[in-house]
Amino acid sequence: MLHWISYDLDKPGQDYKDLIARLKELKAVRILKSDCLLENKAEPEAVRNDLQRFLDANDRIMVSEVYNNAAWNNLLAGSDVVLAMYERSARKC
Repeated sequence: MLHWISYDLDKPGQDYKDLIARLKELKAVRILKSDCLLENKAEPEAVRNDLQRFLDANDRIMVSEVYNNAAWNNLLAGSDVVLAMYERSARKC
C-alpha cells in the first residue's frame, strides 16, 4: 500500500529529529518539504498513530492511501523513484 504523509509543524525552532528519524527508519521518501510517500502494509490510521507520537498537540498530520493516478513536477525525490513507488502500488491492488 502506498501512503501519502503530509504534516504541518507549527512550533518554530522545535526539534523534530525523532519524527525525521522515524520517517527515515520507515524508508519514507520525501517529495515536498512536509510531504512523503511511504510503502507500508499498515492502514493509514496506524501510520498516523505511529508518527503522531513525535508531534506537538498543535501540529497537523494527514496520512492517505494513494492510488495509481498522479502528476507532478520538480519533486525533491527523483521522478523515477516516485514513478517506481506508484508502479509497485498498482501491482498490489
